[in-house]
Amino acid sequence: MKLTLNRTEFMQELQTVQRAISTKTTIPILTGVKLSLSEKGLTMTGSNADISIETFLSVENEKAQMQIEKTGAIVLQARFFSEIVRRLPESTLTLEVLDNNQVAITSGKANFTVNGLDADSYPHLPVVESQDSIEIPAHVLNKVVSETVFAVSQHESRPILTGVHFVLENQKLLAVATDSHRLSQRVIPLESGETAFNIVIPGKSLTELSRSLTDEEEAIQISIMDNQVLFQTKTMKFYSRLLEGTYPDTNRLIPSSFNTEIEFSVPELLQAIERASLLSHEGRNNIVRLAISEEAVILYGNSPEIGKVEEDLSFEKVTGDPLEISFNPDYMKAALRAFGDTSIVIRFISAIRPFTLEPTESKGSFIQLITPVRTN
Repeated sequence: MKLTLNRTEFMQELQTVQRAISTKTTIPILTGVKLSLSEKGLTMTGSNADISIETFLSVENEKAQMQIEKTGAIVLQARFFSEIVRRLPESTLTLEVLDNNQVAITSGKANFTVNGLDADSYPHLPVVESQDSIEIPAHVLNKVVSETVFAVSQHESRPILTGVHFVLENQKLLAVATDSHRLSQRVIPLESGETAFNIVIPGKSLTELSRSLTDEEEAIQISIMDNQVLFQTKTMKFYSRLLEGTYPDTNRLIPSSFNTEIEFSVPELLQAIERASLLSHEGRNNIVRLAISEEAVILYGNSPEIGKVEEDLSFEKVTGDPLEISFNPDYMKAALRAFGDTSIVIRFISAIRPFTLEPTESKGSFIQLITPVRTN
């Protein structure tokens, strides 16, 4: 195997594949990146227990400036290889496989020789034979992920909650995540023909997928097999394992009647919560308190060691019963950031029941839920 190509283009593909490569693996070859060169271009593969990423750099891609002298394949230790490529002096580099799986890396006056591994020993990626696939624009998928993935559980005690639950039926895609303290649910219309599925994708996989999708306009094909999902673009295949088990029925958690409603501008409320949490983070229990009446909505935060904060919040309108409620400000900040620059309605039942947050124009397509903190 021997090829010369543009270092920047190569580095971009290498960084994408590296998202799937872990240094902590029981299979030593998986700490490496597999390079496979055909007459059509270069395929790179990285894999771990959860995800596998395969990218393709075409010989027809003019930016890649690819010159193929000899096809072949090799596996290289990913961390060292990427550090070497990053520090090479010129804009192009040459890779050549020598005897005994050694690889010469040349750029300008710099010459490295590194040890590789036989590519035939690298595990094969699953073959997707699913007939049921759907297409979704990258920017839509990225938005749905960013609006839900922050609410997955970080604890392995209930593994199913570490993923986002995706349900496709009746031309609608529902995505929901919860860690049992908060919930975020997004519903989008999606032309999917007869295709339907009900799967749970690990939150970590979705975060890496979002980082790998750089072209917002690109169409992504989603295919599902027994225990795998494949996200495919023209130049990338992203595989993730699916979580096993039954996701809890979250519909019953979302209340339908309320006693108090307030409408807020998200940026203004977010800034106020950030100010209050400066002090609550210093306290033992990290909570802030919201006092709601017809005349005023006041936010309180305190830390016995540092001091306290009180802020009269500006709101667009308030209806219903007076209420005092306490909650974790970090949950509120994450929820508000997911909404972006808009107005929302927060609806409360009582000081001890979960409350909902929804954009004023949402019509049920985006709803979040936060469980309050009981105080004496």
